[in-house]
Amino acid sequence: MNILDLWKNVKTYDLTQNLSTQTPPWPTYEPLQLKFFKRLSPNGANGQLITTSNHVGTHLDGPLHFDTAGADIASLPMDKLMGPAAIVDLSDIAEDYGIYTPKDIMERVEVKKGDILIINTGYHKYGWDQPEADERRYMLRHPGPSMDFVDWVKEMEIKWIGVDCGSADHPFNTKIRDWEPGEAKMADEYLKGKYGKGLNEIYEWPKTYQAMHVQVFPKPHEIIHAENVGGEIDKVLNRRMIVGCFPWKFVGGESSISRIVAFDTE
Repeated sequence: MNILDLWKNVKTYDLTQNLSTQTPPWPTYEPLQLKFFKRLSPNGANGQLITTSNHVGTHLDGPLHFDTAGADIASLPMDKLMGPAAIVDLSDIAEDYGIYTPKDIMERVEVKKGDILIINTGYHKYGWDQPEADERRYMLRHPGPSMDFVDWVKEMEIKWIGVDCGSADHPFNTKIRDWEPGEAKMADEYLKGKYGKGLNEIYEWPKTYQAMHVQVFPKPHEIIHAENVGGEIDKVLNRRMIVGCFPWKFVGGESSISRIVAFDTE
């Protein structure tokens, strides 16, 4: 059958967060800044100059982001960026500073070796452009993975992970632990009450520091992440679909602002 005949039965879902000068970058990163350098009057066309870091809005962290010898964004093949995906909804168990596990994922959706994995924590509802917008909650309190998650994604040979929050790591297994001591104290208290272990017992530094980046980005795994996924993610819960991430073909780029789309049949 002609591929063009198949296309009429395809439905697409945009899993991308809106991008604006109001979009918060990951903490300490430069925000997007925009100005017109040309206007319709007197130039006959509008032109804009954009200054930004690569970690604003929906973006793909490339291997080079955490590996000096890692591939740049332009080197990522399309069959790495697109393919079968498991999209899991964890919003029913998500809570501030919470932890999710491989078991939580597998109880809700079938995950196959070589999949793309999209995780809906529900925290996209706190994104900057949403009715419940809460930047601190979105960036500092979103759930994160258990430490056994690191080995599980390696065993499953996951192509890349997409999350609807600030990071694929638990926020207090990142530098945020140092930057936000008050929040770190609340996270420690929550974890002790919920799991009987404190922050540094669950995420022991320096051994496990930012493990979902440091331990999986380098070769041979190259399990990279798209962060700040959003858009229509609530329309694709606990399903297997085709998902594509479309960054710039960015030579030398360690990461890139991206568009993420899920494809299904009508």
